[in-house]
Amino acid sequence: MVEKAKYIWLDGNFIPWDEARVHLLTHTLHYGLGVFEGIRAYHCHDGRTAIFRLKEHIQRLYDSAHVMMMAIPFKAAALEHACTEILRLNEQKEAYLRPLVFVGDGVMGLNPGTNPIRATIISWQWGAYLGDEGLTKGIRLKTSAYTRHHVRIMMTKTKTVGNYVNSILAKREALAAGYDEAILLDPEGYVSEASGENIFLVKNGVLRTPPLTSILPGITRDAILTLTRDMGIPVEEGKFPLDDLYLADEAFLTGTAAEVTPVREVDGRIIGPGLPGPVTKKLQAAFFEVVKGQNPNYQGWLTYI
Repeated sequence: MVEKAKYIWLDGNFIPWDEARVHLLTHTLHYGLGVFEGIRAYHCHDGRTAIFRLKEHIQRLYDSAHVMMMAIPFKAAALEHACTEILRLNEQKEAYLRPLVFVGDGVMGLNPGTNPIRATIISWQWGAYLGDEGLTKGIRLKTSAYTRHHVRIMMTKTKTVGNYVNSILAKREALAAGYDEAILLDPEGYVSEASGENIFLVKNGVLRTPPLTSILPGITRDAILTLTRDMGIPVEEGKFPLDDLYLADEAFLTGTAAEVTPVREVDGRIIGPGLPGPVTKKLQAAFFEVVKGQNPNYQGWLTYI
């Protein structure tokens, strides 16, 4: 259950939470044409609040909207400012922010025509997406019977509302089977990503992750790759089959919601010793140091409130 806050930003105005309403004929509600972001704000070691990679998230929102031919009626700076202000007004030291751009009501059917493009930003308290125990002990993955979208089926590099039906089906399937999260393969059968996260494995000290060919270009993924290279850990971006994941020494997921979550089992196969491995723990610790403002080398990734 989402914990109610005081305010929501909607179409340029901060309004009380319970007054944020849309018409039932809102086009996105019927057809899924919309784009969104997930952003985290952290309570830093010095008492301040910082939003992690705000500019990159807002840029990806605009990129997604451009691909989907949705002209956002606000400048990027206005959305960035709204993200900082919603935290201040809601008195939130840590929060998850959800910018959403959607098509309003007017014309129905598959061509939204001149329907207005609307925007909202919601913030709420959200702890570890895959559980506190998942962060420390690791989670169990199930390979989904559902395939990740082919690049000619959906725009796979956009964070588009409709894309996530595929993820919901996979997630529900995994949970029903007693697992924590789903992993999806691409149309060729190679490992793609999890339902809402990018995936990494470690083998013989080398970090491996699928290429961006048909997956969401994760901002946390990019941060981990930067940290990996700066720490001198070898890294390879390339396709790999499911058995490479089964035989990995370590594995973990990354995402704004999931942060850096270790994987201890895939399809009943224990990964490594069944515990978070040394590379995973090193990168996880480095990541949390960065988002908490404890590493001066990455202050440029933080927007302080």
